[in-house]
Amino acid sequence: MAEEIYNDQFDEEEIALFELHHITIDKKQSLIRIDKFLTDKLPNTTRNRVQSAIEAGHITVNGGKVKTNYKIKPQDEIKVYLQEPIRDGELVAENIPLDIIYEDDHLLIVNKPAGMVVHPAHGNWTGTLVNALAYHFKQLPELPGNSGRPGLVHRIDKDTSGLLVIAKSEMAMSDLANQFFHHTIERTYLALVWGELAEDQGTVNAHVGRSAKDRKVMSAYPDGSQGKHAVTHFEVMERLRYVSLIKCNLETGRTHQIRAHMKHLGHPLFNDAMYGGDKIRKGTQFSKYTSFIKNCFALMPRQALHATSLGFIHPATKEKMYFEIPLSEDFAAVLEKWRQYVVYEN
Repeated sequence: MAEEIYNDQFDEEEIALFELHHITIDKKQSLIRIDKFLTDKLPNTTRNRVQSAIEAGHITVNGGKVKTNYKIKPQDEIKVYLQEPIRDGELVAENIPLDIIYEDDHLLIVNKPAGMVVHPAHGNWTGTLVNALAYHFKQLPELPGNSGRPGLVHRIDKDTSGLLVIAKSEMAMSDLANQFFHHTIERTYLALVWGELAEDQGTVNAHVGRSAKDRKVMSAYPDGSQGKHAVTHFEVMERLRYVSLIKCNLETGRTHQIRAHMKHLGHPLFNDAMYGGDKIRKGTQFSKYTSFIKNCFALMPRQALHATSLGFIHPATKEKMYFEIPLSEDFAAVLEKWRQYVVYEN
């Protein structure tokens, strides 16, 4: 059960481990099988590895899946995602300051800043929250299949700020993982999204899975044809003409769940480059407004998403624990700019 719990909580984690090759076929390229072409083209890659990636859908041509005997054509656009082998060597402990909100013998609550990766992976082997945990805390427990990531029972995106619970004992690790698995953990996020939602509150019930066109992006599948079951409850906290501040409660914890669900509703997160929120989606095209948006983007160069609260049952005392923190400085500053803009325009 422990490994099952881990896999559910960290679903789609392999996305962080994929290396991307983007190849545009030359106009003079002769017809050749894609598996042979890529074996010759990519360094240290066997034909079996390429064929397995094609069969798994990790290699696309012009945005679609192909078979191993597909013959490439001039100007084909090939995208290749190959899972990087597990890095050899021990976890590097680094003296990185932690913003600890609460701590006892069994767990701690950390306020993760935007820009910090939660655990080491391809392209981010140092400077992560786990590197900091390894320095400040010795012998933190690990879930099965979670080697090299001590203390972790969940995670949030690199450019999302906010609260994480870290397990300090084996008992706490098992108990908290079980609470996450059964969706009894209360997780609330604040998000600034483009546009004004039609309803003051609602629920998005749509599977979340990888996009066929870009394997790093998650898509919503309301018909349940792909991905995994995902439910997000939302409530509008403040309407600011062209954007809205919303509160999201997660019933499930899929990768990029809120970001994918809000894009599905037509309200991508403000300045979320991966999901189309880094351009003007609502409002005028006047230079003054365009300049205002650019200033907001510069003030908060990331998606407007903040993990503001966590609620759970303490593994040892069985008491109800609840933690809440205000918006990060950059998010709060952008929100205030929008409030002033609306008042000025009125």
